[in-house]
This record gives sequence, C-alpha cells and structure tokens, in this order.
Amino acid sequence: MSEDAHTQSGSRQCPRHLGDVDLFAAGAQDHWYDAYPILHREAPVHRLPGEGLTSDTDAFILSRYEDINRVVKDPIRYTPITSLMLEQMAAAKTPPGDMDYINMMMVSMLTLRPTVELWRAHRKELTDPWVGPGAERHREMITRRVDALIDELPSAGEVDFVQAFARPLPQQVMAEVLGFPESDIPQLAAWGEAQVMPFVYGEGHLNRLSDEQLAAQFTQLDGFKEYVQDIVRAKRQSPADDMISFLTQVTYSALDRKLTDLEINGIVYAMVLGGLETTQYALEQQAQLICDRPGLFEALQADPSLLRTFIEESLRLRAPTQGLSTRLTSQDERFGEVDVPRGSVLHLRWAAANIDPEEFECPMDLQLDRKAASRHLAFSAGPRVCPGAGISRLEQHIAWTRLLERLESIRYGSDNTFLHQPGIMLGTLQLNLELVKAAK
Repeated sequence: MSEDAHTQSGSRQCPRHLGDVDLFAAGAQDHWYDAYPILHREAPVHRLPGEGLTSDTDAFILSRYEDINRVVKDPIRYTPITSLMLEQMAAAKTPPGDMDYINMMMVSMLTLRPTVELWRAHRKELTDPWVGPGAERHREMITRRVDALIDELPSAGEVDFVQAFARPLPQQVMAEVLGFPESDIPQLAAWGEAQVMPFVYGEGHLNRLSDEQLAAQFTQLDGFKEYVQDIVRAKRQSPADDMISFLTQVTYSALDRKLTDLEINGIVYAMVLGGLETTQYALEQQAQLICDRPGLFEALQADPSLLRTFIEESLRLRAPTQGLSTRLTSQDERFGEVDVPRGSVLHLRWAAANIDPEEFECPMDLQLDRKAASRHLAFSAGPRVCPGAGISRLEQHIAWTRLLERLESIRYGSDNTFLHQPGIMLGTLQLNLELVKAAK
C-alpha cells in the first residue's frame, strides 16, 4: 500500500507487470494492492488455465466492480459453488447425522435454504433478527464489552491492538449473541481458528488443504459438533435470550416447521465461521488507517458523524476478505472482451473491485465526504450478501465511538513489521500501538 507512511515487508517482489501477478503465492498478501491496478489495466478478466473444478476447465479472476456486482446479484446465471456441493450431497444420500464437522453448515443449507427463495427466507427469519438489521438489539452489550476491553488498556504506553482489542471483541460478542458461556470463549476461539484453516493455509484460489492439513483441521475441530449439540439440547429445555435459544423455539414459516438439532448446529457453525475473523481484521486495519493519516483521529473526534463514512471507506480500502472463488458460469458468458465458457470458476476479487477507478473517484483516497460510501463489495452484495454484515458494522461503529471518546491519542508503537498472515484475508499478525487515554 504505497500511499501509507509505513511499508510492508514480505517474501515476494512488488509486481510491475501482469506476468509478475500471482494473488495466491506465498507472500503475495504484501503486494495485493500493487497487483490490483495491474489487473484493472491489463487483465480485468484474468484467466487461470486448468484451475477450474476439473483440470480441463479454467478459472477467471474478476477485478472490475461492474462485473462482480453483476455476478453476485444473479445466483441463477452464476451458480454458487456451494449449490453444486449441495447437489452432490443430495445425490449421495448420506444421512445428515453421519456428516463430518466440516459439512455441518452444508447440512443446514441442504435442508433449510437450497433455493434462492429459501435462502432469502432463511436470512429474513433466522439470522436477520440477530446479526442483520436486528443486531441493534446488541448495542448495550457490545458497548459494555468494548468499554471493558478499553478499561484493560494501559493509561499510556504500547499495546498489541490485535491481542488486546481487535481479536477478543468479536469473540466475546459472538459468544454472548449465540448463548455460549464466557468461560468457553478460549475453546470457541480455537475451534474458530480451525474452521478458517482453508482460508489461511489453503493452496490456490480454491483454498485447498492437503490431506495432512485436513487431518489436522478435523483433529482441532474434535468435540465442536458435540459441544454445540449439548448447548442446543440445554437451550431447548431452558431457553434464554440468545440466538441458539431462539433457533430452538422458532417455527420456520418458509417450511412450516421447527428446526432440527443438526440444522441449528450448521447455522451456529456458519455464525462462528463468519463472525470472528473478518471483524477482527476490519478493526486492526482501521487502526492502521488512522495511524497512517495525520489528523484523521482528531477529525473523527471533532465530528463523530463522520465515523459511519470512515468505517465504510475503511471496508472499501481494506476489505477483510479480499476475494473468493464462489461462482460457476451456468452458460457461456462474455465479460468485456473475454469469452468465459460454461462451467468456469469465477474468483470474485472484491478488494480489487472496491478500488476500481471506473467506479470510485480517487479510489485509494479515504474520503470522509464520499457519496454512497456503503456501495462497496466488502460484504459482497445481492441475495447472498454476508448475513453478519449488520453486527460487524455495529461492532466497528461502537468500538471506534468509544475509542475516540476515551483515548487522547493513538499512533504506531515500536517494532511493527506489518506482516500479513497467509491466506485470502487481510490480517496483520500483530499491531503495536502507542495509546494515551483521555483524563476522566
């Protein structure tokens, strides 16, 4: 990110030409934002020969906002890869109870939301009340969690912002939303790390784990399914004010029935998978943006109404999940001047779309007066937009509201390398900040 005051060190050379661009190589994370303008100029529809779901099919990296926005809003024409997996699961006729840990989310998708219509119903009835628009119900709880973490920060001095704030906040919030005991958060965090292993250590654009890595993932997930099942059974008997209790009691009107324990298990799996890492990375990247831009902290303090735009601009500039291979072409397609055959995998590079100069004026500038700032694709768009976008935005807004109120200053501390973790998420492993709390 050449516009920033700091530089990021990595193992790969900064790309200068299309031939240098490999978004999935080791160390590529440090130069993603150098690669995206090259893709925009030279190959906005970039072919990966033989890298489809089979060796005789191809994948294509899409980096233009217009192309990706078109794809995510049409799940019929551009088939979600998960839909293909669901068809294969249905054809195999494997009893749901025999599914492994990894497929628990797929089980609930197969029975609760196999179609676009049921996907929308699932979102409206089951997740929106808790992590979508209904996330506002958690404002007081999130504020309490944020304040408790700030209380633990030193009055003045250096702190690893990731470990002290950005990482524990979404862990604590999601545990309380779902209804898990606070004492279980360390174990839940470990299971969460196991769930995202493909997106951290997986190879290539399909995030494939080796047999050894898959075995390690299964080992690390041991006990998770049983743990959730025990919680579900307990909540059925003694429901409380939490999401799992709600799921045990609700009648899903789209199917006119209650949810099974296995279906609830799958929903919980999805909530843990999507509710921890992305918010953590958003918070720490926002801290970097503030440190990189002199006067930004003071401007936000002086006018808190600018905070919403700041959060949207930060998500646009530093999308937590940079891209995923999530769609298949159901027919022959044409993007710009490039023909894309039926059955091709589309890698949607949301982060590149978010800095597309054809869509955003001065795309690398953080503009607190940018119009319609939320039209970025950090959470995707269309019927399969991230269901947890509501609670993630709320966590970010409350976190920075309270940090701006309770801190006098924030700047980089010492010994920052700004090294990214591997994988497709924009995550800095450590972020040392020098903080000064405001006088009470």
